[in-house]
Amino acid sequence: MLRYVARRLLILAISLIVASALIFSIVELVPGDPASFMLGTGARPETVAALRDQMGLDLPLPLRYAQWVGAILTGDFGTSFTYKTPIAGMILDRMQVSLPLALMALLLSTAIAFPIGILAASRRGGASDAAVMGATQLGIALPNFWFAMLLVLLFAVHLQWLPAGGFPGWSDPLAALRSLLLPAIALALPQAAILARVLRSALIETQGQDYIRTARAKGLTRGQTLRRHALRNALIPVLTIMGMQFSFLLAGAIIIENVFYLPGLGRLIFQAITQRDLIVVQSAVLVLVAAVIAVTFLVDLAYAAVDPRLRRR
Repeated sequence: MLRYVARRLLILAISLIVASALIFSIVELVPGDPASFMLGTGARPETVAALRDQMGLDLPLPLRYAQWVGAILTGDFGTSFTYKTPIAGMILDRMQVSLPLALMALLLSTAIAFPIGILAASRRGGASDAAVMGATQLGIALPNFWFAMLLVLLFAVHLQWLPAGGFPGWSDPLAALRSLLLPAIALALPQAAILARVLRSALIETQGQDYIRTARAKGLTRGQTLRRHALRNALIPVLTIMGMQFSFLLAGAIIIENVFYLPGLGRLIFQAITQRDLIVVQSAVLVLVAAVIAVTFLVDLAYAAVDPRLRRR
């Protein structure tokens, strides 16, 4: 098990190094001069040159990359040239919205997907299976931002049960959770549809195994067999999808954050791109990539917990 964890940690470290180099290179290849953009077209050349020197844009790319990575390793993400505040504090503030939103959406999607996925697999070919498959196909097809607007119209405008947008902060936890509920549902339902279909397929695939036939021969029903014996072995592809979904929910919720006016990390990246605040873009995207890689590492550990054969590799 220790060898397995050590090998995964090595892969994690290499992935972070490669990702940081790619992020820095891609952002630097964006056309246009950030200093000229920030100062406007009427800025004097010497003023632009002074800002370029302050931003370190005149240094060679390898040196700038080394300085950026070295500063991040010490916890210094730099200072935003637009907001004039430390980037680390900005990212932490935005993560207080994006991370709970992603966790809520993942919990909701899992709570929805597991019961209906097991139901569809246990009633394969029946009316329940057809209903679940039709509903999940519809859930996959509907854009989440369109579904989010429907939720706002119903629960915020018509029923007035939940706020239509904004985030009051965590000083009032109940109000904060209420403000995240609609965006979490909008994010969760399409992901629940995908997860339910994957779980159903994985459970059906295990039904031809010898241990399943043995369990059925002992008198267990199809549903009992699926829940007690097949579910554990079907979890590996399901865990893969859940890890990918959490990464998407954390990094890809920018549209939902804009629909609900949530001050999340995705919205910060969008604003920094429009303002050409490249140091914010680089640091925020690196944090998201690191989070995705860390989630992948945790999923690998979950594989080992579910399948003991992986621990001996």
